Amino acid sequence: MESPVIRNPKEKILGWEGSQRLEEENPGFFDRIKPERNETQAMLITSGIFLAVFALGCWLVSNPFTTSGISTLKINWLVVTLAIIFEFLDASAGMGYGTAITPLLLILGFDPMQIIPAVMIQQATAGLTGAYLHNEFGNVEWRVRPMSETVRLWVIIAGTGTLAVVFSITSVYAVLKLADKWIKVYVSLLLIVMGFVSLFHARKTRPYRPKRMIFFGALAGFNKGIGGGGYGPVVTIGGILSGVPVKTMMAVTALSEGTVCLVSIFVWLALMKSGLMIDFILLPSMILGSAVAAISAPYAVKVIPSRFWKWFVPAYSCILAVYALSKVIKTL
Repeated sequence: MESPVIRNPKEKILGWEGSQRLEEENPGFFDRIKPERNETQAMLITSGIFLAVFALGCWLVSNPFTTSGISTLKINWLVVTLAIIFEFLDASAGMGYGTAITPLLLILGFDPMQIIPAVMIQQATAGLTGAYLHNEFGNVEWRVRPMSETVRLWVIIAGTGTLAVVFSITSVYAVLKLADKWIKVYVSLLLIVMGFVSLFHARKTRPYRPKRMIFFGALAGFNKGIGGGGYGPVVTIGGILSGVPVKTMMAVTALSEGTVCLVSIFVWLALMKSGLMIDFILLPSMILGSAVAAISAPYAVKVIPSRFWKWFVPAYSCILAVYALSKVIKTL
């Protein structure tokens, strides 16, 4: 994908010029769907990364240093199927994996310490590779010198989110020990409100206000740490409400979530040393399913016009939140 032409050297680079130019040119479906050479190469590289993480997950399952003891590796094909579905929706809409799959796996009888750390590793892998793929597909441009607004947004969101996720993990799980059901009620209600606000403003073009993302980044990081979900919806919808084009915001969310999850992995490892029990039995199945979806979703974002995503993203957030809330209410 060609870099946008900047006539004035001092002109601000937003990082979504290429994506907007494609929308304005509005090429036919078959022109959009045909992958370019760099896009094919990017998909092959990403496949190799997921293969490496899958091998790591297989090793972690039976590794003796896990405080839960040695488990037997077994691919859970139901978890693989769920990972394919929810990772595709997550990577294409900027949300949904942790929010949807966590309550489902709890209902299926898995322990939070089997689910949340595995979700963090999966989301770190999918988020960072997704940001790379979004760049290759032209949904976003990452530029450091001069710094594009997309990179600036990533710094804001990932910075505040990292601080918030460390605070939430240590305070909620290590100190306050809040009940899991009340955490999920809070996250669900928050997502319903944000989803409806975003739907209300779907037709409007909002002015770009990046300072709002300090609040949304911190709020999303707090949600991620306490429940493993609720990050993508807050960041993605917060970005749309802050004036960022929807396709670009999905890419920024992927990079930000990948960064925050990567940091949270080290926090979980530190808690393991203090005696917290973690079992990685779900990780290989999650990675196996996510590999298919994480590679195809950024491609779908490129092919499908922005006007679809402007309605689909907030609507999907509301559906996710109502679903999660209905599951929690049954346990009250």
